[in-house]
Amino acid sequence: MVVPWKTVGVLVLFLIGAGSAWQFQDWRYGKQLAQQAQQHAETLNQLTQAAAAAQQAEQDKRLALEQRLAVSEQTYFEKMTDAQKNQDRLRDRLATSDLRLSVLLDATDAAKGGGMPATAGAVDHATVRARLDPAHAQRIIAITDTGDRGLIALQACQVYVRALAQ
Repeated sequence: MVVPWKTVGVLVLFLIGAGSAWQFQDWRYGKQLAQQAQQHAETLNQLTQAAAAAQQAEQDKRLALEQRLAVSEQTYFEKMTDAQKNQDRLRDRLATSDLRLSVLLDATDAAKGGGMPATAGAVDHATVRARLDPAHAQRIIAITDTGDRGLIALQACQVYVRALAQ
């Protein structure tokens, strides 16, 4: 069997062309895959940077909130301490008879004889007053102390909730 060299040459050229085409296709697809991989990496990098920026912003907000709450807590503590000192001073003055609590009496009841007798020490600008027993005065001061503390605590809670809501 005689093989014509032209047929072999065409066959060899065909195989070389097919191999070259295969190489070219491989190179072209490889280039496209490399571009896609680069775009994917850039997208991931952008997402990572955006997430880091968002996390930093949240940390900054949290730090600012913590600072505001620390100032609020300090203010609350100072108010409570001041209220306690004032109540202690008031109790001491009541205990040492330096201060006496009194209540206003209805002048019409006193005129009718239905109240306590008006004495020279109980009259203040023609108003009839009655002194309270020191033990009762101490109980009243304790009640107002509890009320003051409650109001201060309520105010602190309101400030805290407003700070969280911002």
